[in-house]
Amino acid sequence: MIDVAKVRADTPGCGEVVHLNNAGASLPPRVVVDTVIEHLELEARVGGYAAADQVAQRSAAVYDSVATLLGAAPDEIALVENATRAWDMAFYALVGSFGPGDRILTSRVEYASNVIGMLQTARRTGAEVVVVPDDDAGQLSVDALRELLDERVRLVAVSWIPTQSGLVNPAAAIGAATRAAGVPFLLDACQAVGQIPVDVDTLGCDFLSATGRKYLRAPRGTGLLYVRRSRLDGLEPPFLDVHAARWQHGDEVQARDDARRFESWEHSVANRLGLGAAVDYALALGAHAIVARVDALASSLRAQLVDVPGLSLHDEGIERCGIVTFTIDGVDVHELAARLRSERINISVSTVDFARYDFEARGLEAVARASVHYYNTDDELLSFVAALRG
Repeated sequence: MIDVAKVRADTPGCGEVVHLNNAGASLPPRVVVDTVIEHLELEARVGGYAAADQVAQRSAAVYDSVATLLGAAPDEIALVENATRAWDMAFYALVGSFGPGDRILTSRVEYASNVIGMLQTARRTGAEVVVVPDDDAGQLSVDALRELLDERVRLVAVSWIPTQSGLVNPAAAIGAATRAAGVPFLLDACQAVGQIPVDVDTLGCDFLSATGRKYLRAPRGTGLLYVRRSRLDGLEPPFLDVHAARWQHGDEVQARDDARRFESWEHSVANRLGLGAAVDYALALGAHAIVARVDALASSLRAQLVDVPGLSLHDEGIERCGIVTFTIDGVDVHELAARLRSERINISVSTVDFARYDFEARGLEAVARASVHYYNTDDELLSFVAALRG
């Protein structure tokens, strides 16, 4: 079990706000804040290059921590600026194999940035983006996916947990289907990593992208990419630099033989160390303890929201997570979020621009999003629900 009093004492923001926007950016623990600040101060004293040399072993250890978190090997991990860059580096490394008549399969709940990349590639190559139908519970239908997995399919790219719903897509079953068909599987785990247990072998994904700032509680400007070792050979990132590849001689360039070929040379050392501190903090708590706490809080919140007059919940799927989405009759969700912020309660708003496939299918323009984390309390949920009624 998680010692809630301790993790709250570790989190300065818990004394300032009721933070229910963890799917946007969580409150970092003190160790993360201190790690980033200490390295920036070191850079100020000795210079950026010398500071990086002093912490080289700690920087290298971040790969080990992330690999442990994902059930991967360190050489399958790339550390990048954000989740979108991670996803893009994997996706655009694959598009050279796309041509007219080829297909990219995705989900109804896919995030806008991912879909934009797919549609751009479809225009350039003549490939087609196909949305896999949902089952009756509102999650991606694995049966429908299996029927679509034919020789035209070059990639399956799916969000495990969408930004605009508490739905948890059946990622492991999707991975089993893609493995059986021999089709690459790119999993957007942006809202999953740090919230629910992750094991890339169980998931069967070939690529997994995630951010640091959400449920991992790391600094903004941090992201990670997992690339299965067996997929590395012959897979060239959309761009290379002096870190990702070696200029051997003449016009010969050789990419690195590990996932770091998807990185670039310049990065924030302070943020990378902060990411490592956040991952180590999560590992110490344990993924199963985290998911149990988050699930309990989210279930409690949904049960309380049912009794709020005019409120409709919009989460679908068989399995749900710490993201809770809703609307209230006659209440503008943007105005609601602004009012709550003035009362020191943070939530967020998801709009049709973030998930057009999903919202258009459900007739939604925008939803309020409250996303809990393990440091939230029952009293905070009571305060939030009372504020909604007020």
